[in-house]
Amino acid sequence: MLVKSNSLRLLLTAIWIGLFAAVTPTSAQQKGTKLADGVYEIEHEGDNGNTTVIIGERQVFVVDTCLMPSIAREDIAQIRRWTNKPVSFVLNTHFHNDHNFGNRAYMDAFPALTVIAYVDTKKDMDMWGPNRARRQGEGMAHGPLQRMLDTGKTQDGTPLTEDDKKEVRNALAQRTAILEEIKQVKFQSATLTFDHDFTIDLGNREVQVKFLGRGNTPGDAVVYLPKEKIVVAGDLVVYPIPATYDGYPVEWIQTLQNLAQLDANTIVPGHGPIMHDKTYIYLVRDLLKSAVDQMDAKLMETQQAMDQTLDDVKGGVDLTPFRQRFAGNDKDLAAAFDDMASHLVKLVFYEASLR
Repeated sequence: MLVKSNSLRLLLTAIWIGLFAAVTPTSAQQKGTKLADGVYEIEHEGDNGNTTVIIGERQVFVVDTCLMPSIAREDIAQIRRWTNKPVSFVLNTHFHNDHNFGNRAYMDAFPALTVIAYVDTKKDMDMWGPNRARRQGEGMAHGPLQRMLDTGKTQDGTPLTEDDKKEVRNALAQRTAILEEIKQVKFQSATLTFDHDFTIDLGNREVQVKFLGRGNTPGDAVVYLPKEKIVVAGDLVVYPIPATYDGYPVEWIQTLQNLAQLDANTIVPGHGPIMHDKTYIYLVRDLLKSAVDQMDAKLMETQQAMDQTLDDVKGGVDLTPFRQRFAGNDKDLAAAFDDMASHLVKLVFYEASLR
């Protein structure tokens, strides 16, 4: 995407991170990768979370079902090309709809399906899932993209060029198309919850389901295949820019440490390509730790968070040393990093005010 205005680039990047990203639901967005015999990852572009398929001698276990039902149905068709065994289990790693709106497509295809989630994830799914399309439609009608078209300016008042207006129109049209499909979804929540680690035997295939601690959400679950040394991390790990717009940064640090202690040499992130070492996990951990430590140091110099505002303390947290490590020389990624870092500082301050 070529965008001349930096503020426009920042806005469209933020929209990418939001629930209904500027993506076109086509099969070209899917990339299936064999991780081991009977284990596959389907990488989805845009805001559709990655899907992992684990095939045993008797049954199939799927991790996350992505956002778009049309893409979920294409994934199901691909699974049927890989095996004639039924999908008996789906695990939703967390409550964000880009990882579970495809649940209904799987339930329709496999009526005996069990949909699994951590107890807190189930609560949030039931709270936020059923009315998400309605809320998003209302927000889009009065949202920043429409305001930009109406005013001809970015949020900071910069006039839009004709190319900028074309980018905004395209993004709005794509989101509208996605919303129309989402409106047809009958939301399928989890049918089985867990509150401690457990193991499922699919037939000569051991699948461990774990809760390693809070991070991106209250209920982040991971799937671990000890024999194959594969871990499916959900949005605890998102590449190339971490999804630190919400969550529990203090606990997230330890959760990532717990994740890194698993004996795995293949890591499937919630979004982005497969990783074959833990370098990026440690990088995200260090980013979070730096933000928390700097905020704590600033508050110790001044006064407790509840007696201050974000503007009072945000200058005491500088995450720019991490920008190059996440974004390299890519200007769009650098803009996305800066936007993420700004939200992370807000999140860390908010969490500090509750301690």
